[in-house]
Amino acid sequence: MNYITFLKDYVIQGPYPLTKFDALEIPFLVMVENRQQINLNVKNKIQLIKFGFLKSVLIVLFSLLTFRATAPDLKVAFVYTSEPVDAYDRLIKAVVQVESSGDTLAYNLTEEAIGAFQIRPIRILDYYQRTGKKYKIQDCYNFEISKEIFLYYARQTGYPDYETIARNWNGSGETTLDYWEKVKSNL
Repeated sequence: MNYITFLKDYVIQGPYPLTKFDALEIPFLVMVENRQQINLNVKNKIQLIKFGFLKSVLIVLFSLLTFRATAPDLKVAFVYTSEPVDAYDRLIKAVVQVESSGDTLAYNLTEEAIGAFQIRPIRILDYYQRTGKKYKIQDCYNFEISKEIFLYYARQTGYPDYETIARNWNGSGETTLDYWEKVKSNL
């Protein structure tokens, strides 16, 4: 048996059976050092070809998925809103504390002042003439209505001037300085 016949028999009938066509087309035999051992790499090459094909398919598949994932079709917009900051909140709390100690049902018989802000009937009349909103004096027991009236006058003076707002709310003259000091201590 010559060497070539041995190689053909080994390839066709050996541990890795191939067709005669495969044996002729694929370079698959490697001679090792002293020609006693022949290593057949055909199986390894076929496995590499199969792995390469699967690898290519997976790359294409994942790239298609990636393109879809990077450009989602969103038809929703998210708008976040924050709570507004009331510039007069601290002043309101301080004035209510000085006027009525926070009692919305407070009534001053001497001045006929009503509610948490101690609003007098003359103030209600002035508010009506300026805004057209006709409230009764009893409506000032409602904190929100009293706050609306107070804020109307506070905004006439302007935000940063808490002292003028507080003094105008109390009246006029030198006694409003003492009133401002009480309000300021509650700010």
